[in-house]
Amino acid sequence: MQNPAYATTNVATRPRPDATPRAAHNALASILTPADIVLDLDVATKKRAFDEIARFVSTRHALLAEDVRASLVEREKIGSTALGHGIAIPHARVPGLSQPVAAFVRLKISVPFDAPDGKPVSDMLVLLVPEDATDAHLQLLAEVAEMFCDRPFRERLRACGHATEVHAVLTRSQQR
Repeated sequence: MQNPAYATTNVATRPRPDATPRAAHNALASILTPADIVLDLDVATKKRAFDEIARFVSTRHALLAEDVRASLVEREKIGSTALGHGIAIPHARVPGLSQPVAAFVRLKISVPFDAPDGKPVSDMLVLLVPEDATDAHLQLLAEVAEMFCDRPFRERLRACGHATEVHAVLTRSQQR
């Protein structure tokens, strides 16, 4: 059973003057590479997106795809990980994982995701953490969620056409 304290809160409604915290960019840069980015994933449902994400992440990080998929599905049962504005941050604790793992996935066509604003999701930042995730992992999740609340940040991200550009925006390795 997942820990309810790990549930994502809807931070999309909280204004923040600087919605791209430096700590989140630095922490994300330590676990996300351009090879962890998938653009134009062609799926029609959230279930299929989770299936493909699990397959991708399991191949990249030597995990069992079923463990990744089941963990994402179980977490989603607690409540949608969609933030609104076409963004979701599917996240879960995964058995056998020793270090956090991240992947960014852009769907070819937006899919329904039970978002608070009712909009379908096209961009997902997937965060997977060990079963004994620490407060630092929870802080990363909160900071990443806040990053996506910034409209100019989302626009810069959506303007990217290549994995290296997406990586640069997500990790702030390029100037605004």
